[in-house]
Amino acid sequence: MRAHPTAADVGFDPQDPAFIADPYPVYTRMRELGPVLYHPVRDVYLLNRFADVHVALRDRRLGRAYRHRFADKEFGQEPPDPRWQEFNASERWSLLNLEPPDHTRLRRLVTKVFTARSIAGLRPQIESLASTHLDSAMSVRPAASRDGGFDLISDYAQPFSVEVICTLLGVPLGDGPRLLAWSHAIVKMYELSTTDAERTAADRAAGEFNAYVRSLIAARREHPEDDLVSELVTVADRGDKLTEDEIVCTVIVLLNAGHEATVNTLGNGMRAMLNHPRQWARVTSGEVAPAVAVEEMLRWDPPLQLFERWVLADGVVLGDRTFRVGERIAMMFGSANRDPQRFPDPDTFDVGRGESTHIGFGGGLHFCIGAPLARLELEASVALLRHYPHLQLTQQPSYQPYFVIRGLSALRLRADSER
Repeated sequence: MRAHPTAADVGFDPQDPAFIADPYPVYTRMRELGPVLYHPVRDVYLLNRFADVHVALRDRRLGRAYRHRFADKEFGQEPPDPRWQEFNASERWSLLNLEPPDHTRLRRLVTKVFTARSIAGLRPQIESLASTHLDSAMSVRPAASRDGGFDLISDYAQPFSVEVICTLLGVPLGDGPRLLAWSHAIVKMYELSTTDAERTAADRAAGEFNAYVRSLIAARREHPEDDLVSELVTVADRGDKLTEDEIVCTVIVLLNAGHEATVNTLGNGMRAMLNHPRQWARVTSGEVAPAVAVEEMLRWDPPLQLFERWVLADGVVLGDRTFRVGERIAMMFGSANRDPQRFPDPDTFDVGRGESTHIGFGGGLHFCIGAPLARLELEASVALLRHYPHLQLTQQPSYQPYFVIRGLSALRLRADSER
């Protein structure tokens, strides 16, 4: 018998379709087995409980990157794989992967043009776009569908979210499908296991996306417009601020992270709503406001299940373990958000819970910069959908065959009432 149980002992298998379909019972067993469990396949230690994840998100001795402090050899890691140069270039200055001082400088500059106030000012435009896209999905698609319904993911959430980010960035709306395809390919690199075919597709997509953003930057230098790329270019051209490489990586991460999280939260959350009709009735009746319901959607079945960090200093204590430099941890967001020590009756989907301190958007210096935009898009979507109290699933959906980024393949719905 092994002295130290691993996550696999209680069913943690990110490649098992049954686990992907519903990982939450396994998370319960993981939390009961211990606060820290080893996953040898990835050589990573999983943090299962809310308190430890909350601490880890704020501990500066942990980092998304290590090369700002250590050489690959002294850290016990291989250098970046030269086969994936385009992907590595697209990640080099990503806010997701930087640590201070680079992260501090870049985030401060991006925040200047991506403020909560500027996002709040987009509310009328976002609500109008949501209404337009939902009307289109509910009127055009059902006429040609076998079940008389539409797919909330492909017919509404994806085109709506992409148009919002395209409008914000200043990208032509006709290019939205290309950006969407690039995003879907690139995010496969964040999974715990990725095939070489998926890596090749991600690298190609990153190269095409990189070239696209550079051409957009060049165009905005010649003819600035009222959009985020123009503002980032202006900041860059004032001196010591943003380089072109930094702008490219920022634009890519804003689209990939923002779009994927919003679409998957809406799909996962509305699946939960319609599988809990009494909770949906609380929203449609006006008892629970859409903004409150969105927080439970983010907590109960979050779009990001896991987020990794490197240990950058000896002596970090998390749970029941003391870590050494060079080890890797994974903060289990999905498990933390179901921890009964933090959320009473955590497996119950309660739209009126009103708990916004979940870990749906991370925390600490890597707290999602796009959280205000995602919340606004989700609130606008739920506010429209609640006008259809008899909205129903035409079939039970299935999740995409990926673990880290959790989302449905489709969510087919039918509305039997009019607004």
